[in-house]
Amino acid sequence: ITDLMDNFIIYFGLVLSNSFYPVLQRAIGVGSAFEGWSPREQDVVYRVLVPMTPPRGHSFHLELDTAGQRRVRNFSVRVQLECTCTSEQQGENMLCFLHHPEEELRSNQGPSLLHTLCKGSYLDVHKTACWFYQLVRNIWPALPHSHNWHLVLLPSRRSCQFKVSNGRESFRIELLFGVRQGDSDIFVSSQPREACTPSTTWPETYAVAEVKFFKYIARQAPPDSMHLKCLQFFTRLQLGLGLSTYTMKTIVMHLLNIIPVSWWRRRDFVRRVVDINENLRLCVQTRRLNHFILGNQRLPWEISLPPEVQMAKTRNILHHLVMDPVAHSQAMNECVDL
Repeated sequence: ITDLMDNFIIYFGLVLSNSFYPVLQRAIGVGSAFEGWSPREQDVVYRVLVPMTPPRGHSFHLELDTAGQRRVRNFSVRVQLECTCTSEQQGENMLCFLHHPEEELRSNQGPSLLHTLCKGSYLDVHKTACWFYQLVRNIWPALPHSHNWHLVLLPSRRSCQFKVSNGRESFRIELLFGVRQGDSDIFVSSQPREACTPSTTWPETYAVAEVKFFKYIARQAPPDSMHLKCLQFFTRLQLGLGLSTYTMKTIVMHLLNIIPVSWWRRRDFVRRVVDINENLRLCVQTRRLNHFILGNQRLPWEISLPPEVQMAKTRNILHHLVMDPVAHSQAMNECVDL
């Protein structure tokens, strides 16, 4: 998957080199498939996040939506034209979108990003997803993989999903896209958190920081470490119950952050399973489980957070149990079943 995405990004760069579409950076694998665990190995979705940076003559500005849900940090990506009337830019035979006449721009230069992938002044997720679909469809025949693999594009409005197969193996890939916050590991991405997310809304995602945490643990862990098996064990047990895999993942990440990684060896498997089970029961009983990234002051130094994320008030990801007594009672029963 990594090799395929690297090839896609190289060809994307060649095709888009003289355009004013977003500049696409190397894809980052995120989610359970790249963290080393998965609750369902038979239908794994390989999710990759493609960071986008502004093209020449443009800049991106992230605007926090303060009118929406206060428990979810949603952003808009405002696209702004920048003056390119400098000798350096002129040497690239680029006309300034701000200071050249519209007629000259239309005749001699491709349209600005504002006229292709934006709604008003804001980057539109749906238009960007359609653009990605066109890129993947058009570039696929040029890739070496196309000789032995068959591509099938799958429907999605906020990402680019496709399947590649060769008769023996099949891989489903979801290509997400986003904008990095500064030089941190936090992005705003196309992946929605709600059913009806507006097309100009880009939710904050912590997936890159989380996969970096698992890679950090993997470097410290002994060869027979069972931390991923513990997580996989619980996420498979709870399939069909109402407890989310993200709840189990958050509990395990918190435990990995406080229990020495040398205590997760094969001989410690039962003890760690008991720890996870007790933490889950306690969290459901008290209706509280802190988000692992937001406001966490104990993350490894190599995970880079913007100050507003690092100093933020943590989020209770079991908040719905506080608001819904019936859901809380059901969750307690599911803990007993588990």
